[in-house]
Amino acid sequence: MDISNLSREEKKAYDLERIDALVNQQEGLAQTADMVALGIDYRRILQFVKEGYLIRLKSGYYTTKYYECSEEEMIARLFPDGILTMESALFYYGYLDKRPYQWKIAISKNTSKSRFKINYPNVLPFYCEENVLEQGVTSITLAGKPMQIYTKDRLVCDCLKYQEKMDREDFKKAILSYIQDEDKDVAALMTYAKERKVMKKVQTMIGVWL
Repeated sequence: MDISNLSREEKKAYDLERIDALVNQQEGLAQTADMVALGIDYRRILQFVKEGYLIRLKSGYYTTKYYECSEEEMIARLFPDGILTMESALFYYGYLDKRPYQWKIAISKNTSKSRFKINYPNVLPFYCEENVLEQGVTSITLAGKPMQIYTKDRLVCDCLKYQEKMDREDFKKAILSYIQDEDKDVAALMTYAKERKVMKKVQTMIGVWL
């Protein structure tokens, strides 16, 4: 298309159409480099953000106000190496009734901290050593995409370890739900309890009900 004869407003509309098409093609996200590759000046990108046409998710990543993208889609796209943990994982196992407003994600301590400086969604990272991070990882489908999550047995040990940081009612629901869960693996629970150093809590809070 010859854009040399377009007016300023027509050129602006044309750039917006191309950005919107790019975002849809890439399922909700467009990187700065992708837009620049289309011939869109970086100053125009900043202008679109200022005017509200573009939404900056984090450094180098954008979406448009026209694209209806759920938080689940964003999490799965932005953090494929992350692992759902604590209340976020409890919700997806059905242990909590409402999805927490904040996404809690375990991630390697070596990952860049800037990845979590995002405007949306609200994410709280848990930076872990590799040997701790990789214990008890499985996966679920989140908004049609694979997402890592801790197993129920590993998860309940983490809840016991960080009990003081949890809402009291959420903690009680999590423990009771695990006790009543026919899909729990008691042998795995004991293994993770030893590794997470919560064996005594498991024995006093859960063991008597198993």
